[in-house]
Amino acid sequence: MVINDWIHVIAGMFILITLALGTWMHPYWYFGTAFVGANLFQFGFSKFCPLGIILKKLGVPESR
Repeated sequence: MVINDWIHVIAGMFILITLALGTWMHPYWYFGTAFVGANLFQFGFSKFCPLGIILKKLGVPESR
């Protein structure tokens, strides 16, 4: 898998986990969901993704 695939997987998992925690534990967990959504939104305009930088430093390939 490449960086773009990993970003989608990690963002999707984080969203699902924080939605579940917000439902069953405490509504403040929804801020995590909002943070990921805002990050994905700003990436659409700026093409800057902090997770992409982290994955690149970990050695995940950028293309197939």
